[in-house]
Amino acid sequence: MRDFAWLRRHQQGLMNYFTVLIRNGPVEGLNNKAKVISHKAYGFRTPKDYIRNPCHCMASLPLPQTMHTFA
Repeated sequence: MRDFAWLRRHQQGLMNYFTVLIRNGPVEGLNNKAKVISHKAYGFRTPKDYIRNPCHCMASLPLPQTMHTFA
């Protein structure tokens, strides 16, 4: 009986899961995507650029024009 004691402790949360049907997958996917982008952004010189990178990548915004172009 002790093996099922956790069911009593988490009964309300389990019932809420089946009642509301909200999934955590999309939020976890965005968190993972932000983490990957931040790892790619290692070495940016300013915090402003570091913060701007995930915003542009996750929202599919165009990158701002820079003074230098690389061919």
